[in-house]
Amino acid sequence: MAAVLILVPAAAGCGDDDDGEETPPSPPPATSAPVTPEGNAPADPAAARAEVERNWKTFFEATATTEEKVKVLQNGEVLRPLLTAFGSDPNAKKSSAKVTDVKFTSATEADVTYDLLVGGQPALPDSKGTSVLQDNVWKVSAKTLCALVKLSGNATAPGC
Repeated sequence: MAAVLILVPAAAGCGDDDDGEETPPSPPPATSAPVTPEGNAPADPAAARAEVERNWKTFFEATATTEEKVKVLQNGEVLRPLLTAFGSDPNAKKSSAKVTDVKFTSATEADVTYDLLVGGQPALPDSKGTSVLQDNVWKVSAKTLCALVKLSGNATAPGC
């Protein structure tokens, strides 16, 4: 649960309003996996899985900049204030994640199982989240971040 407390200082202040409104997309990184317009998996599942794993590692990596995290988070620009607040939290500098499983539920969505680590030790093992394809980039879903914020005991967070 220590890892969840990382989210506490940054989580206060905005409503939990999932109105489904899309925000302007953030620019994608240079590489992305191609997808098919229909089906239960991307055209190249191995490449997509590698991108999911890489982007989740970046998102939860303590040494990643806010800018790097914005690029791999769904609607990252909207959630930038929350990510910026995390960057100044000393506990956040000890966190990371290890993806243990990726199951594609469509060509644009995947269920992700991961271990949230603090100081290299599992704080939330076998956690469940989702990844979404946005702007041809597999990103950590905003829903995943917002769920972690709620788990920390806060019902609100900027952008959630």
